[in-house]
Amino acid sequence: MICGRRARPAAEQLRAPSDGAGGSRRPGRALKKMGLTEDEDVQRMLQGSLLWKVKAQGGSRARLFRLQEDGVTVCFEGRFRRARSPRSFSVAHVEAVRQGRRSEGLRKHGAAFPERHCFTLAFKGRRKNLDLAARGEEDARHWVQGLTKLMGRLQAMSQMEKLDQYPSRGCSGTGWGRLREVSLARCGWIHGVLQRADRNKDNKMSFREVKSMLRMLNIDMDDVYASKLFKECDHSGNERLEGRELEEFCRRLLRRPELEELFGRYSGEDRVLSAEELQDFLRDQGEECSPRQARSIIRTYELNDKAKQQDLMMLDGFMMYLLSAAGDILNQEHTKVHQDMSQPLSHYFISSSHNTYLTRNQIGSTSSTEAYVRALRAGCRCVELDCWEGSDGEPVVYHGHTLTSKILFRDVIESIRDSAFEKSPYPVILSLENHCGLEQQATMARHMKAILGDRLLTQPLQGQDPHELPSPEQLKEKILVKGKKLPELWQEPRGVTSLLDPEEEEEEEEEEDEEKVQERSPRRSLQSLQEIKPLQAKDASQVSPELSALVVYCQAVPFPGLAQALRHPQPCQMSSFSERKARKLIKEAGPALVRYNARQLSRVYPLGLKMNSANYNPQEMWNAGCQLVALNFQTPGYEMDLNAGRFLPNGRCGYVLKPLCLRSPPGEGSRRLALHIRVITAQQLPKLNRDKGSSIVDPFVRVEIHGIPADCAKQQTQHKLNNGAGARAGAGAFRGGGLRQHLLQRLRGAVHAAPAQHAPRVPPHPPALQGRRVPVTRHALRACSSQEPVRSHRRDNLVSPRCPRGDIVSV
Repeated sequence: MICGRRARPAAEQLRAPSDGAGGSRRPGRALKKMGLTEDEDVQRMLQGSLLWKVKAQGGSRARLFRLQEDGVTVCFEGRFRRARSPRSFSVAHVEAVRQGRRSEGLRKHGAAFPERHCFTLAFKGRRKNLDLAARGEEDARHWVQGLTKLMGRLQAMSQMEKLDQYPSRGCSGTGWGRLREVSLARCGWIHGVLQRADRNKDNKMSFREVKSMLRMLNIDMDDVYASKLFKECDHSGNERLEGRELEEFCRRLLRRPELEELFGRYSGEDRVLSAEELQDFLRDQGEECSPRQARSIIRTYELNDKAKQQDLMMLDGFMMYLLSAAGDILNQEHTKVHQDMSQPLSHYFISSSHNTYLTRNQIGSTSSTEAYVRALRAGCRCVELDCWEGSDGEPVVYHGHTLTSKILFRDVIESIRDSAFEKSPYPVILSLENHCGLEQQATMARHMKAILGDRLLTQPLQGQDPHELPSPEQLKEKILVKGKKLPELWQEPRGVTSLLDPEEEEEEEEEEDEEKVQERSPRRSLQSLQEIKPLQAKDASQVSPELSALVVYCQAVPFPGLAQALRHPQPCQMSSFSERKARKLIKEAGPALVRYNARQLSRVYPLGLKMNSANYNPQEMWNAGCQLVALNFQTPGYEMDLNAGRFLPNGRCGYVLKPLCLRSPPGEGSRRLALHIRVITAQQLPKLNRDKGSSIVDPFVRVEIHGIPADCAKQQTQHKLNNGAGARAGAGAFRGGGLRQHLLQRLRGAVHAAPAQHAPRVPPHPPALQGRRVPVTRHALRACSSQEPVRSHRRDNLVSPRCPRGDIVSV
């Protein structure tokens, strides 16, 4: 959110406040609603503080940070007039506040500041952390506690409360601040665009500025029609839109005839929806709703007080409901942990990451401890550490034989300790790919025991059969090590025992495949990088007793073959498969692999040949019951969208119970269900080419089902020319036939730009468009601007009564 004119202090006024001096600024209405007007921490934030911003490349810069009266925006700028204009961020975009040197940047470059003066703001999405250091411990404490309180209040606020405070962001009640209530319910996201389009910052919009705004909003509107609409709203006749004129313009601009038509179908001629009529609408959506529940919905989302008192809902209240979490197809009960968590680990899909340390591709990108933090906060429960010999006796983590940077194994373990259980209490698995010699393996073991402490599982659970897998519930807040384990009699003389031939292992097989490809290919590829030899001991195929002792339930072994594994199951042993080998097993012996995965854990990883860290389709691996389907979390795409959908339910805890047919095979298939979807509208679509202001999208919506081959299907609507802000995306109806294994399905909605007559417009870093999947709800699809989370409008007749909500769809 860009700071408004009135919320921005003059550069001369921005001075570092002295401790205990200076009066606090008057809190705004938003802080009153949050109940924080008298809060000491918030008062200090309103006063402002001089904080040092620690840069990722080293060095630091003093910046004046100040909370605005809206209670949401924090502005920061240099101490002197010649400094660049103020920058800002929204508290709503902060995911976590970490006190101390708990980020990679502060560990590397924050030594000049006492640890208690340091803190880090971790943002949602892909935005980089903000590493800060205060002048004193008290200042740091105020900012950490104050931001934590504001984040908690914002999260607890209802949608109505958020809309009520929205007008005060960066303004003082005039100009854009007059866009309130209903306008904001339907076009609050437009607020930032209005400010950017207002070039002279007079809180008024000329026709030229309106045209600029339309281009920002992805609308290629005819000049004649745009001028007509402008004049109709310009009641003052001064050729400027302001206040309620702008509110009316926004209403007309974003008028949704198709949604009004849906509302009119149920409300009748009086255009007012009674509780009984709302019941009819919900019943047609496949939901049972009592009169009491309908009245509760009206009282929660209706904006008009008089209508609310009479249990009536107007169009704007109806749209408020459709945009809320209550209208999501994901059963809100499933946003919490609701599944049985007392079954063996092998009965769950487990969110897993491959090459977790990388920020981009696996050839020359940066390795970072922050990549582990982001993966764990995204619900990942199995992270990978490629461990190699480092200098000074310290093991390092990086992608061997490549140009990727190195990070200390010790730093990785510290980051995992700090972030492992922030989002989920269930166990984290450290998948070690060990290339170290015996001495540094022992160092790895010492670091894990010293840093992780009691959280590191080193012995089988008491009262649990040591040869059977425990449950996620039993392993709460425990960290497990996946690696090679010595035979039980390793204690005999010095006891360093060489394991099976490493050439039998899948990772080695992939390296052999890569070498064959290199011999056939004259192009420069990984072959030229083999000259960069990592430090690796000759005895790296052996395992030290210290490291072996930390492996309990996840003993990595070469795959013995399905026949032997089924005859002599070893639940505490697990094997890894490349995606190629997994596909081969599925094709040749799918049912046998399902039986194997019902007792033992298996891990699937991407081919090593994919230099750009591309992913594979995880669905086919889940179909066979594979639990640890490891993907490159740093590579966005439909594969990661499917993964996000798989682990969206069950409170995003990273563990999802497999269907019964995959837990106790052979099992009965689930009953067939019919799925009917009607796409009503797609709107607020981001540009494909952000660098080109005149770029406009021609959107269409594609709906896909991913599951067993017999159930896979996709259909799309017709594209709509030159309208990204409000497009009736063509008549679109999806009929999913009779879904067989519906508990395995992922429903994916993708918003695309139309190809054919228009030149391809592919951005360097694709936003929500260009095939990106948006959360499919009972709303018609809408991908919004990049500054806001993706939301949607409700679908009509999405789920038939035979398709219970929450059973099929998770994306």
